Amino acid sequence: MDTETIPTPDDGVAMESKEDTEAFTMVKSKKTQKRKREQDGADMDTEAPVASKRPQFPPISSDKLKGADEMRKVAVPAHRYTPLKENWMKIFTPIVENLQLQVRFNLKTRHVEIKTCKDTKDIGSLTKASDFVRAFILGFNVEDSLALLRLDELFLESFDVTDVKPLKGDHLSRAIGRIAGKGGKTKFTIENVTKTRIVLAETKVHILGSFQNIKMARTAICNLILGSPPSKVYGNIRVVASRTAERF
Repeated sequence: MDTETIPTPDDGVAMESKEDTEAFTMVKSKKTQKRKREQDGADMDTEAPVASKRPQFPPISSDKLKGADEMRKVAVPAHRYTPLKENWMKIFTPIVENLQLQVRFNLKTRHVEIKTCKDTKDIGSLTKASDFVRAFILGFNVEDSLALLRLDELFLESFDVTDVKPLKGDHLSRAIGRIAGKGGKTKFTIENVTKTRIVLAETKVHILGSFQNIKMARTAICNLILGSPPSKVYGNIRVVASRTAERF
């Protein structure tokens, strides 16, 4: 009898694997591609940088550095016309002579206009002059407003009584009365203890002083608006003022 050769399972697997290898091509792995890219990038970085020439600009003259003339306008309400007219020379002299600025009162627009000129040395003097005029328009004396020109650490802050607490009618008038006190006693006491200047204009409160002093005065005024008795407010102010004096 002729013996037939029966293929074993191992032979079939070997034949299939040979056919698969012939049918499919080898694919390069992504890792090798990444490595090649990194090597190429490293080679590019190692190249000598191209020397670039620095641009050379001519120096700017002082006239061009200042730029065009700047102007500030401060609106003047009707009730401040007479005080402005009476104290015009006191306002005009320091702005023109000390700050080297130009100033005028425009009758048509009813604004105090302050402008720089060729003689102006410091551009920041324009801001000082506008703050000085604005402080006078808000109701401060000329002598107190002049401190804004001489000192750099003085500021103006304004707020409304109704911003602290929405009051109307008699309640609003009583709150303003508590801030002022009898004959202005409370207002003067807050000014002397906190070393500030305060102006009450209807429902508006304007405070002139340094940042820390304005904070103390504002806290005291807000407590009065909220209904605290003046004696308690005096005590709190004295405690805070003594603490700040010890620090310095």
